[in-house]
Amino acid sequence: MGKTVKRAAKKGSGFVKSTSSMNPDRPMDKVKLRGAPYARDKATIKRLQMYRTGKAKRDRRGKIVKEAIFQSKVNSGTQARVEPNQRWFGNTKVIGQKALQTFQEEMGKVMKDPYKVVMRKTALPISLLNETAKNTRVHILDTEPYSSVFGSKKTRKRPDLKVGDFVQYAKSAEEASENYDAEKDNDLVRPEPDSHELPPEWFMKAGQSKRIWNELYKVIDSSDVVIQVLDARDPMGTRSKLVEKYLRTETPHKHLIFVLNKVDLVPVWVTQKWVAVLSSEHPTLAFHSSITNPYGKGALINLLRQFGKLHQDKKQISVGLIGFPNVGKSSIINTMKAKKVCNVAPLAGETKVWQYVTLMRKIYLVDCPGIVPPSHESATDMVLKGAVRTEYLKNPADYIMPLLERVKREYMCRTYLVEDWSTPEEFMEQVARRTGKLLKGGEPDVNTVAKMILNDWQRGKIPYFVPPPGHDSSDFDKLKTQENKEMAAKIQEQEELEAMEEAAKSQGSSGVGVCQNLGKITVSLQYSGEDDKPLDKTQLIFQDYDEEEEEEEDADSDTCNDQNNTEKEMVKENSASNKMNTDVEDTTGSLTDTVADTEDLTVKDGDKDNVDVDKQGNRIQEQDKETLEEPTKETVGTEKQDEGDTDMDQDEEKEDKDDDMIGEELLSSEEEELEVEGPTSTRKLRRKHKLFFDPKPTTAKQRRRQEREQKRKKVGSNFYEVTNVKNRNRDRKVPRKAMPVKRLSKR
Repeated sequence: MGKTVKRAAKKGSGFVKSTSSMNPDRPMDKVKLRGAPYARDKATIKRLQMYRTGKAKRDRRGKIVKEAIFQSKVNSGTQARVEPNQRWFGNTKVIGQKALQTFQEEMGKVMKDPYKVVMRKTALPISLLNETAKNTRVHILDTEPYSSVFGSKKTRKRPDLKVGDFVQYAKSAEEASENYDAEKDNDLVRPEPDSHELPPEWFMKAGQSKRIWNELYKVIDSSDVVIQVLDARDPMGTRSKLVEKYLRTETPHKHLIFVLNKVDLVPVWVTQKWVAVLSSEHPTLAFHSSITNPYGKGALINLLRQFGKLHQDKKQISVGLIGFPNVGKSSIINTMKAKKVCNVAPLAGETKVWQYVTLMRKIYLVDCPGIVPPSHESATDMVLKGAVRTEYLKNPADYIMPLLERVKREYMCRTYLVEDWSTPEEFMEQVARRTGKLLKGGEPDVNTVAKMILNDWQRGKIPYFVPPPGHDSSDFDKLKTQENKEMAAKIQEQEELEAMEEAAKSQGSSGVGVCQNLGKITVSLQYSGEDDKPLDKTQLIFQDYDEEEEEEEDADSDTCNDQNNTEKEMVKENSASNKMNTDVEDTTGSLTDTVADTEDLTVKDGDKDNVDVDKQGNRIQEQDKETLEEPTKETVGTEKQDEGDTDMDQDEEKEDKDDDMIGEELLSSEEEELEVEGPTSTRKLRRKHKLFFDPKPTTAKQRRRQEREQKRKKVGSNFYEVTNVKNRNRDRKVPRKAMPVKRLSKR
């Protein structure tokens, strides 16, 4: 019997037909992503395989049995060679010095512009373009090697003598004796003074402890957008340059926003000036914290939504609120949520630790305790900025004099109903006698009155503000304090450059900023004289945002699935009206200077006259009112006659659809179903369309309110009237069968 020869198997094509995620040759049309944004490419798969199977298999002797995945088998002694091609030794990408410098300048402008964001970062080493050689310290071993200083080959240094002979030495000694100042001589023995300044009290270091700054860095690290809340009465005084420098140097990828809170305590023109000044550095918003009547809420929500669109790779973004104590960080969060979620008080230090609050499905707010950056400010500045609680002060009367220097005499007279005083003590005595703050014997209680005045100051009951740069008033008495010296210098500089700025504005500026209508701010305090000015109309007043609680829509979408389904059906049926809604909502808030053009619904010329409104707010023409109020026989007969002529009426309806069907897109889904159920005529359909026509072009805010009112609310008696929960047998149609009664037999 002959031997069987085992034939070698046919060599495969080398391509694996499996659709595994680790197969680089898999067909891309059969790949299932399963939630992943994109499929792995061939290079990624080979890199992962290299991590997993990067080692060659060897036997006991160490001989390679199977090579690694990227290891080729080369016979020993083989000389490696390089392809003789000139491209191996040339530059792969060449750029000229001029083009490189232009790119460096343009990229630097974009990186420093707070209104621009680099969406796609290049693979080029941008960090090499930074000229770090100018700022780096010279290495000492490069200038003086070790061998030239130590060892047998060391060289003697030439001494740096400032004088070359005795004549110059004597001349320099005479000059030193002439310029001698005994106060600057630290070698003299001086007598100790009888008194010295005490160290600051513990409450003066509020907001400067290590624990508070640890909370601040936690908030910054966990936030994608940082909101610095400023007091509109003194924005530059409540601004932290140290934190801004840290964000600019250490975390340049985080966005910084300024929010001017408490704009109801200053005149509107002051808010307008400060917003214009601060917008040149970072996006700035005017805000008024109030759960019932807020201002700037819609603008801030739209701005945060834009930042959320920039970070689409993240499931959600976190927004941290930082700033001085008692500037209103927690109040802004309560205003955004339209309910109390954070403890607030008109006192400094109410927030102790950071808090994480959900604003929307994709936006989270992080509250932070108030921080006070270290500075050379006095205790008076700390108290008048609201960073210290008044009950801790031992001598509160010491802070009344600087307070009276900052506030106009007229405002203090009007607030406390006192007329003439020459000293702060006399002013406090008059206030004490008017308010009844007296001690035994009728003496005024000065300390209690001083605390009361300081509390009124911190809570915004006394009219006061720091004038913005470029303020044309000649009264700079309140700018002479140490706190506002820097501001006074800036005001003088701005006055010199005011003409140049106006010329630049006339030529046409970019106008980049957050669009807000500052004319809608309601000022709670009364100002007079030069402080009461109208708005500067040279600056554009943009369209205001909807101050609607937009976060309710996201909350409803997460909690009520049934309501979502009904909303989707209404969206499909009312496509025209919903397109207008989305256009208005998407374009209301933007960082550009363009204002969205909303599409308005107009009434045709023939329908403008003889229009009235019914109880539900729908428009009714006079001829329709007559048919509704007094239905005559003719109208009933025409309706019956129209029922038989449906085919002809349908043809007429198709022909006159564009002319007569006014407001068809305004019909809701329920009304359309009622129209489709039975045969109707065009006259009846036209009349119903006219009944449901709106009296005026509605805005997005009004349409959202109408949709919310139409939703079924699961609270109170309304829910139990619609949904039978308690008495399930109330609407039972088929009576239950009577249970057979068992009779007991008598024994």
